[in-house]
Amino acid sequence: MNWTVVQRILGLLLMIFSLTMLPPIGFSLYYADGAWFSFVEGFALTLLVGLVVWFPVRRAHRDLRLRDGFVVVAAFWTVLGAFGAAPLYLSDTLSMTLTDAIFESMSGLTTTGATVLKGLDDLPVSLLYYRQQLQWLGGMGIIVLAVAVLPMLGVGGMQLYRAEAPGPVKDTKLTPRITETAKALWYVYLTFTIVCGISYWLAGMSPFDALCHAFSTVAIGGFSTHDLSMGHFQNPTIELIAVFFMFAAGINFSLHFFAWRKVQISHYAKDQEFRAYVFMLAVVTLLVVGSLTWYGTYTNPSETLINGLFQAVSIATTTGFTTTDYAAWPGAIPVLLIFASFVGGSAGSTAGGIKVIRWLLIYKQGMREIARLVHPSAEIPVKLGSQAVPSRVVDAVWGFFSVYIIVFGIMLVLMMMTGLDQVTAFSAVAATLNNLGPGLGDVATGFMTVPDMAKWVAIAGMLLGRLEIFTVLVLFTPTFWRR
Repeated sequence: MNWTVVQRILGLLLMIFSLTMLPPIGFSLYYADGAWFSFVEGFALTLLVGLVVWFPVRRAHRDLRLRDGFVVVAAFWTVLGAFGAAPLYLSDTLSMTLTDAIFESMSGLTTTGATVLKGLDDLPVSLLYYRQQLQWLGGMGIIVLAVAVLPMLGVGGMQLYRAEAPGPVKDTKLTPRITETAKALWYVYLTFTIVCGISYWLAGMSPFDALCHAFSTVAIGGFSTHDLSMGHFQNPTIELIAVFFMFAAGINFSLHFFAWRKVQISHYAKDQEFRAYVFMLAVVTLLVVGSLTWYGTYTNPSETLINGLFQAVSIATTTGFTTTDYAAWPGAIPVLLIFASFVGGSAGSTAGGIKVIRWLLIYKQGMREIARLVHPSAEIPVKLGSQAVPSRVVDAVWGFFSVYIIVFGIMLVLMMMTGLDQVTAFSAVAATLNNLGPGLGDVATGFMTVPDMAKWVAIAGMLLGRLEIFTVLVLFTPTFWRR
């Protein structure tokens, strides 16, 4: 393990991250909300610690290995969550405990969208902006951004990129070099953000709300500047714009990249994961809209359609925006929506959940086992399109699924040990491990009332979900540390 190289990279990344606390200072001064000083303190603290960590090992230039990449990714997301909490903890307006500040920061950076804050409409503009910015930065991953920047500082990036994106991620290298890959992804991400923000603004949002909600929509984060989330605007056009961009952000960004580069969209329909993703959203939407119609929840058919469509896409893609209290909907609708978040979006997207590609491979593996019952001697490959999937990938998917279930069960028991009821505990784990945000029961509107110990379990869940479990758990295995 090259500890000096790891230390040098962490120091550099912390110093870079400190710069993200400067834009809120500008918002604070422009809107005269009086909250600028906590960001100055947060910037100075993060920059100083980063400098102290980096300076003693500034001349360490050895190559970064894959194991080093896992340590950097896990350590940096943990450290980032702590230092991202600094402006929130130091703010006199919020008066947050350290636990709450770290919870809010980690929720933003992991694009979970769970919150411990209420009264958002009355908070200083700079603090509202900062929460949204955290989600936007976390959407594509601080590490992917660093991959585009660090080569200029003499640090390679392939190991970091591989460490953050484990599992069956298609088209990992869109361009020959990893730096160009990271830049390409950010160009697509930035373009989506700009177009989304302009669309919100033209539909009736203020420029500030349009910017903030574009950040959290494209990041599939779910933070809002209002307590009522998207329901605050009471605008069907805004809701339909959100549906489109939530849907688009849940697609593998490599498909968007090729659409941009080749100026064609035919490859979307050829992608099996994309087709499965569309099918899943269509089925969930039909079930939700059909159930709302059956129960007569809304008297207006258009209201039924828009609310059902919005919540189905928002929860299934793990965005977490709301237009109404979906937890109060009748029958099995709330539980159906929570279950949809277990699927989540596509691999290579900003969505959470287990990912569509894994569920697709599990389904195909199941169909293969059924076929083997009839033809026990047949060699039946698992295919995606015309390509046979290597058995190692199928095994890895089953391994991930098994570990996910075990982690979910442990977190559920820990949540219930803090005093939460079964519904609240189950949905709290689903909301954090799937990076969803809103849950059911006592966490339907936020985590304000849950015990601190439950919040720390949720923080661990958010981190595990964002890094897809294995990136964190591998650090606790003897094999990883064995020479």
